[in-house]
Order: sequence, then C-alpha cells, then structure tokens
Amino acid sequence: MQFGKRLLDIMLVLMIAPMLLPVIAALAVLARRDGGKAFFGHKRVGQNGASFRCWKIRSMVPDAEARLRAYLDANPAAAEEWARDHKLTNDPRITPFGDFIRKTSLDELPQIFNVLKGEMTFVGPRPIIEDELAKYGNKKQHYLAQKPGITGLWQVSGRNDLSYDERVNLDVAYLSQRSLLVDANIMMRTAWAVLGKTGR
Repeated sequence: MQFGKRLLDIMLVLMIAPMLLPVIAALAVLARRDGGKAFFGHKRVGQNGASFRCWKIRSMVPDAEARLRAYLDANPAAAEEWARDHKLTNDPRITPFGDFIRKTSLDELPQIFNVLKGEMTFVGPRPIIEDELAKYGNKKQHYLAQKPGITGLWQVSGRNDLSYDERVNLDVAYLSQRSLLVDANIMMRTAWAVLGKTGR
C-alpha cells in the first residue's frame, strides 16, 4: 500500500504540475500586491512526528500573528473559539483575496511540492501544528502513523463545519480503511466539495 501510494503521488504531481505551475505563479503575483510575501510555509507535524514546512499561497495580512493576538485579547468569545477549535469564524487576519483562495482551496496548490518531497501525500489527515497534537489524546498515534494529506475524509465530510473531535475520528477512520480505491473516491469527492464551497 505505502509503495503504491507513493508511486501514485509522484505520478499525479508530474501529470498536473504543468497545468498548476502557471496558476500558482499568477496567484503568487496577486498575493504580493499588499507588499507581503507570496508564499507562507507553516511548520506542521508530519509522519512519525517529523516537522516540515507546509506551503500555501499567503492568504493573511503580513502582520497576521500580531493581529491575531490583539483580536483574541479584545474578544473573549473569539479566544474561547480559538482555544477549542484552533480556528475562527470571523478571522481578522484573512485578506479579501485570501478569503477567495481559501474558499476555493487554491491557497493549497503549492502543497504539490510537499507531496513531491515526500512530506505529504494527496490523501491523508489534515496537517496540524504541534499544539494540536494534544487534542488527539490517546489517538495521537493514529495521526503520526500517516503522512498528512492535501485532502482527506475531513475535507469531504463537512470541512470546518465539523468539531475538532469529529475531525480526529475521521483521521482514525481513514487509517483503518485506507486503500488506493478509497483515495480515488476521496479525491473525486474533494472536487465536488471545493466546487460547492462547503465549509471553510
């Protein structure tokens, strides 16, 4: 399974890269209009606990971390939401352009380079940061046993409309049933989820 999955990842990257590279380049130019960087590499936890930079088109303001801290300090309800779900319904850091590329998942296109390097796979659990591992509790090893994916059961089962516990359970469920056929099904469902702009 692992060899076949890796081989499929490489083949897919080589097939779609000629089509995606011009799109990534155009998005990078648009992202730089506010003077910030085009790409954002966020440190994530990978298979067996190895850390890596998960690459995206930048969708937030250049001073995103400072703006987040100020917002959470001024909004107790938002701080509670952040602590619970590690996301915000109304995130003040996201630019109008960033909102568009997030809704359409275009911000995640640079992750094909993570796949090519072997840090990620096309289908797997959502890549998380170190602080989120604690939310997995005794299911942490289910996450660490897999490479994070560009898409997965979380993305096709409600995306950010799900609670964190539901997302963890989906990662566990995927590990128990993963196969190349399941991966193909998830990738097809991902296309429909993105086109329908379900969740965020």
